[in-house]
This record gives sequence, structure tokens and C-alpha cells, in this order.
Amino acid sequence: MSENTTPIPDMPAPDTLTPDAPAQDLPGRYVEAMIPVFGTPQRVLVRGEGSRVWDDAGREYLDLLGGIAVNTLGHAHPAIVGTLTTQATTLMHASNFFATPPQVELAETLLQLVAAPAGSGVFFANSGAEANEAAFKLARRTGRPRILALEDAFHGRTVGALGLTHKAAYREPFAPLAPGVSWVRPGDLAQLEQELAGGDVAALIVEPIQGEAGVVPVDPDYLRAARHLTRDHGTLLILDEVQTGIGRTGEWFAHQALGRDGGEAVVPDAVTVAKGLGGGFPIGALIALGSEVKGLLQQGQHGTTFGGNALAAAVALAVLHTVREEGLLQAATERGAQIVQELRGAHPVITAITGAGLLRGVQLSAPVAPRVVELALEAGLILNAPRPTTLRLAPALTITEAEIQRAVSALPGLIDRALAEQQPATAGATDERSH
Repeated sequence: MSENTTPIPDMPAPDTLTPDAPAQDLPGRYVEAMIPVFGTPQRVLVRGEGSRVWDDAGREYLDLLGGIAVNTLGHAHPAIVGTLTTQATTLMHASNFFATPPQVELAETLLQLVAAPAGSGVFFANSGAEANEAAFKLARRTGRPRILALEDAFHGRTVGALGLTHKAAYREPFAPLAPGVSWVRPGDLAQLEQELAGGDVAALIVEPIQGEAGVVPVDPDYLRAARHLTRDHGTLLILDEVQTGIGRTGEWFAHQALGRDGGEAVVPDAVTVAKGLGGGFPIGALIALGSEVKGLLQQGQHGTTFGGNALAAAVALAVLHTVREEGLLQAATERGAQIVQELRGAHPVITAITGAGLLRGVQLSAPVAPRVVELALEAGLILNAPRPTTLRLAPALTITEAEIQRAVSALPGLIDRALAEQQPATAGATDERSH
């Protein structure tokens, strides 16, 4: 060793944290070692199987949140485990200078599922925010300066995607963000038409179901009219299906329900997906429909290091094949209907069950949702509260009828306990970790 070389300190011994070995003050170590954007974790989870997970004390929980609509096939599904093992021993990552079979097959499958016209294309990313960043840049390539998003929209936390996100608490600490973004009120066609009239709007981006707004579906008639208006004014319509895509609502993509309800179908110019695509493995995608939209991004104008690598693409393919082979679109529809049926009228505070398939909002007339979430965790149920008056359920598409029945039968009692405590969250309180 030379005189100027600083000795490398000894690394700590490998942690013995495994499913069979309890964590040692992991929450405390988490707080010490992590940047605290997610707060203090309430549990240490060490194992999962199907819709159940276990903490370091061996306690079992029924997962009704699915990693916030991510765990499409639940935990440790054999299709994902087998694919990870096989692909990891074959080819994991090769950079995007090369094509890999899983990447190409996944792109072709997504184009097929979204019924994309000839000439369409896919850009792979690592997350929903990155997929929306790509969509943002795609829109900018039209040469128009403005982009419209809906009030109460959530499109991600990266700077570009955050620029499209409406919530002030998320945005204001990081201003100034990308310029040229305006918000329009969901359902207000007159306002939308007025904004489009200037001919300077590149794109309108819409979530078919607004999760952060409290799992609120956008009015189908508004979406249809918005499609006509954007087309008439030469504006792109981008649908953010990061949370609603890949079977979550009982359709491969939520907007496809509009073509099956007796009304006019909506064909967007671009779709973004992520959460459920990898079933727990990070991957996202921007799907550009049609050669003209695909051609907006040219070589060298965007990129990613990891997006759509062989391992991620193989896992996503396994998710898509399993959803199809196990009939999970139908399962999502049936289990979602069960939630609605069993919770409707189950408690006077429950005013509505919103959403579709297995993305559901339980709307409450009292702002006790955050406390219900806490009590549910103590009772062995995992869910969350995007708003003080909304509980969000987004379980795996593989959740069983009995598991749904167990969960929803417990909710009225938990709501009673939250109300009895008379310590509801303030009307303006929200879970800043919810997305």
C-alpha cells in the first residue's frame, strides 16, 4: 500500500435477514440509513406467497394493495420465479445497443394487446414516471409548447412527470418545473375546447381512472369528446395507464372498456404503462400508436440504460402470458364485482365503491380513511388511503373469492373503531407516500 492510499474500512458483516431470521431493529436502521421520503416503515416484510405476506415476527397479512397495483400475479408466483431464474442464467442485460428476444417479443405483444395500427412502436423504461417522461418528450417533439393535464392528476415524481402532476404539495418544493403545463377540470369540455383553440397544445394526458384523486374514473363521455377535440385541433391524446393497465380493471387497458359498453371506442395516440407490467419487477413502457406518432422521437433523442433489458422484458412477458392463460382479466372483473356487492350498504359511512375491476376506491363520508388503514394493518390487512375519505384496494389479480370475503367483512368493524376514537384525520390530510 502506498503512503497516500486511504485504507478501505471493513465492510459490515452480511445481514442475516432472511425469511427465517428476524430483522434486528430494521425500522431504526432504515431511518438512519435511508433518505426519509417514505417516512418510517410500519412493518418489516420478509416473505410473500399469493396475496399473503409475512413480517419478521411471523405474522401474516392479506395484501389488498399489491404493492400499489404492481403485484399482478401476487407474491412469488411460479411463472415469475421460474422466468427470473431461467433468464438470469441466460442473459440479464446487454445494453440497448443490442436487441434481445424477450425485448422484441414483449414490444410485439404490447402492440397486439393495445390493438396498435401498423407502424406503431414501444419505448421501454424502468417505471411509470419514466414512461411519462418519454411521453412528455414525445409531445414536445410536435413543436407545440403546451401540454394539458387534468386537475387531481398524478403522473409521477420525476421533474418532467411532476410537472404534469397536479398536487401542490408534490410540486411546490421543486419549482420551477417544466414550463408550458396547464390543468383543465375533468368533465369540463368547454374549458378543454377553449384551451385547445389556440392551436399551441401538443398533448392532453389523462388517467382513465384518477388514483390520487380517490380512484375516480374519468367520465367516458368526456374522454370520447376529448378524443374528438384533440384530433380536431391536432393535439395528441396520451392515456396514462400506469396504474390501470395490464388487466387491473378487467381489461388489458382501462380505456378499452369504452369500446365494449355500447358506446364509441377511444383510440389514443400514445399509452403509458408500468406498475403491473412487471408484476413486481421494475419496467415501464411508452406505446406510440401509428407511424406518425412513433416517428416523433428519432435516434439519439431519448434513451435509457436499463429500460426493457432482457431480464425485465422476460418477466413482463411471463406476466402477460399468465394473465391470459389463467383468465385473470375475467377474475379481476369478478372479484371486483364481489367487492362492490359485499361493501355496498355494509356501513352507513360508505357512500360509494368507485373504480373498476380490482382497482377500487371505498368512499367514506367521514375523513377516517388513514386511521382505518392503521387499524387494518393491526388486523392483518394491507390497504392505503389516497385521500382522507378514500380507501384504495388494488390486490393481485390472483386473489381468491374467500380472501376478498375475509377482507371486506372486516372493513365495517374497522370503520366503526376509527369513528369511535373520534380522532379523524383533518379534512386536508393526505398520505404523501400514496401514488
